[in-house]
Formats: sequence, C-alpha cells, structure tokens
Amino acid sequence: MTDLPESRRPYRPRAVLAMSAAAAEHVLPPDALAALAEVCDLDPTPALADLTTDRARAALADAEILVTGWGCPPLDADVLAAAPRLRAVVHTAGSVRNHVTDACWERGIEVSSAAAANALPVAEYTVAMILLTGKRVLERARSYRETRQRGEWLRVPRETGNYRRTVGLLSASMIGRRVIELLRPYDLRVLLHDPYVSGAEARALGVEAVGLGELFARSDVVSVHTPLLPATVGLVSAELLASMPQGAALINTARGPVVDQDALVGVLREGRIRAVLDVTDPDPLPAGHPLWECENALITPHLAGSQGNELGRLAALAASEVAHWAAGDGFAHPVRPERLAFLA
Repeated sequence: MTDLPESRRPYRPRAVLAMSAAAAEHVLPPDALAALAEVCDLDPTPALADLTTDRARAALADAEILVTGWGCPPLDADVLAAAPRLRAVVHTAGSVRNHVTDACWERGIEVSSAAAANALPVAEYTVAMILLTGKRVLERARSYRETRQRGEWLRVPRETGNYRRTVGLLSASMIGRRVIELLRPYDLRVLLHDPYVSGAEARALGVEAVGLGELFARSDVVSVHTPLLPATVGLVSAELLASMPQGAALINTARGPVVDQDALVGVLREGRIRAVLDVTDPDPLPAGHPLWECENALITPHLAGSQGNELGRLAALAASEVAHWAAGDGFAHPVRPERLAFLA
C-alpha cells in the first residue's frame, strides 16, 4: 500500500491549544487529543495560558487554528500580530466573549463555539427540575424525612403533578430551544416570551408566544434562558415575581443578575413561590446570604453546564469543527459577530 500523493492528502492545518492547564487536562484528555490530532497538525506545545511568552510566540508563528478553552487569554492585536497565519478559532466551551476580541473580527478570523454541545446538559437539567418541581419532590422528600410517614396519596393536592401544567420559557436561546425539544414528549403547555421570535415561529416550535407579564402570570414554572445584557439586568422584577401563581416555581440556569435577587428573597420568605437556582448574584453566594435560609429554594453550584463525562461532548464537537473547516466546508457551529450581543 502506497502513500497518497500530496495533492490528494487531506489538508491538516497547524493547530495550537490555548487554554488553562486545568481546562486542557479535563476537556482534552489523551483520547480527545488523539481524535483532534487525527484531523490537524497539532502543535506539541502544552496548552498556552499566557500568549506573551517566547514559547507561545514560537507556537503562534505557525498556527492556522487556535483550539481554545476556559482560561484562554484575550486574542488582542498583539497576539494576532504574533500569529500571522491564524485563520480560525475553535472554542471547546460556550461563550467566546472573554477571548475573541474586535481585532479577531476585523481580521476576518472564523470562529466556532461548542455552545451547542454545552446547551444539552443545561437543557437536561432544566427539564429534570421542571418535572421535579411539578411533583414537588424536594419538599415532599423533606417532609417524609421529618415525619417518617408517607401520608394518604389520594389526598395529595390537585396542583401537584405534571399533567397539563403550564411551563413558561423566558427566551428562545440555544438552550431555550433545546428545552422546547426535550419537553415535547410531555403533556405540558409551553409558553414562550422572546421579543425576537414571531408568533408564527413560536407556533412552528410548538409553543405559544406571550408577553412578558403574561408569561409569569400564567405559568406554573418559569425557566429563565435569556443572556445577560444591559437590557436584561433585573429583567425578572419584583412585579413579575409577585404576579406568579401561588406555589409556582422559578428556575434560573442563565445568569444571576437577570433576576432581581432581593425581590426573589422577599417572595420566597413569604412562601408564595419556589425557586431552583443554578446561578446567583453574586455567584457563588456569600455564606451569610439570606437565600441560604430559604427552604423553598434549591441552590446548586453552577452544575447545569457540561461537567464530568459531558466534557467529552465538547471535545468531540471541537474535533468535528476542525475537520469540517480543514475540508473547506466551514464551521457547522459558527459564531457570527452580529449575533454576539444576543449570546449568553
């Protein structure tokens, strides 16, 4: 068997890793590195967390693709000057805001993100919490532990359960749309508020488009998926929280500042609603924060996104994107500068 002539060999762009050592260790273990090396000429330099060193400059000089991750420094004009051949960035996580700068867009560098891969575990967490809050699992389990008695199952209040409950989604973001997909098998009514989604598009998604106030007033559970923008800080206001039905639940897997947290503490203390918070403001919460004392709030440590074996999905998507780009097919998951302001 002979080697293919050079003209028929797959193009193998020179790739360099730029991320923290911890991100490289956990997102790109040996098997993931091997998969990546199959589709590119992977620079043997360990992942770069500082792009100003002599070692980094030597690696950047030949780089055509940067495979980035958590801890990647900003790719500013000085970094780009040291990488004259750089044409693309493949990010092994979600948001690229912290490292892809205006200088990248001005140079025409193509950018891909693993946000789609990271959206799935967040959507799975959200759906799990929607169903658990419907069955009131957390409070009923706590009562069972305290009383050691099951109670009469026929006397469970009629508002308990997931039959024809109304779920309200705040934003048809990438994660919000995955939640819609995952909720389809369930017997639920799904409302959506997103000012950028028309009524016709909402119907095509299988949901009902409603105004912001109506979303909170009608929903048994509201799940927040809006990105953090100047216009969305405090979007979930005291007025909206007060309008939620008695016993309703608020789920936030987006960003803590989207919710008026002081107002949330107030309605939780009143016992009117419940909350599932994977993000807070600040994040993490200080040890003495009043939210910790709210028994009707479940606070999880920002765990909805990719963790553990789910990180393998991020690495697999990155390798796939490098292969697509090297084949001249562009990225399957491109990040567009004009959409950056609307991404989480």
